[in-house]
Amino acid sequence: MKKIRAAIVGYGNIGHYTLHALEAAPDFEVAGIVRRNGAENQPAELAAYPVVKDIRQLKDVDVAILATPTRSVEAYAKDILALGINTVDSFDIHTQITSLRRSLDESARAGQAVSVISAGWDPGSDSVVRSLMQAIVPKGISYTNFGPGMSMGHTVAVKAIDGVQAALSMTIPTGTGIHRRMVYIEVKDGYRFEDVAAAIKADPYFASDETHVTQVPCVDELLDMGHGVNLTRKGVSGKTQNQLLEFNMRINNPALTGQVLVCAARASMKQQPGCYTMIEIPVIDLLYGDREELISHLV
Repeated sequence: MKKIRAAIVGYGNIGHYTLHALEAAPDFEVAGIVRRNGAENQPAELAAYPVVKDIRQLKDVDVAILATPTRSVEAYAKDILALGINTVDSFDIHTQITSLRRSLDESARAGQAVSVISAGWDPGSDSVVRSLMQAIVPKGISYTNFGPGMSMGHTVAVKAIDGVQAALSMTIPTGTGIHRRMVYIEVKDGYRFEDVAAAIKADPYFASDETHVTQVPCVDELLDMGHGVNLTRKGVSGKTQNQLLEFNMRINNPALTGQVLVCAARASMKQQPGCYTMIEIPVIDLLYGDREELISHLV
């Protein structure tokens, strides 16, 4: 069996756990790692792999897993799709997913490649669960309650704010899909905490939620990669009311994101050129194994 050759673009927390998922997947091999600084000061666990500054320096890449900040996903994906290489990302700004899909669909078709976007756990695998809930209870209301836990996307967004030395963004569910953002920061010398806090609250990641910013002496002492979600839907199946569905998950945030990205990378190899979200991909395409055996075991 020819293995799928995957490159990891970016090597922070998500890139680190994506490597673990690739190493554990029998149908993948690691083509290499793309880092801004290349092989300079590379972590010891990357010694067995090519580490480069540009994906063009790697050979025979089938799919690039973008472990980059959300706001840089589109630029990276367009560049790589033009090379005819599939891309997978965990873009997590929910309100911008449809516009990103349109943009990358054009790029993917032009490059005769496949792009799977927003393939983390939310958006991503949770999106599939929400879709199934709505299919079997078509009339009703769904609530997605995140946390309590560290939000990777929100934390990265805070770190990009001018004047932030280090940051942690915690998501605290208050119920019915409403969340409180607890942001802890170290402030760079020469900046006023009040100004930095105001910039954080004005950022699109935080503007629609209750957000509290606290200055702390050491963010590292607060870090915990744990997170979770509770999905609830209450409504009507056919003409029968009071159908109640619930899905709960408690996870290591970047580890699950890395695993979903690898599943989506596998599925990308089975799609026609274009851009897809996870709810558009057959669930069986995410799985490793013989199709008939999977059906026999899971159906």
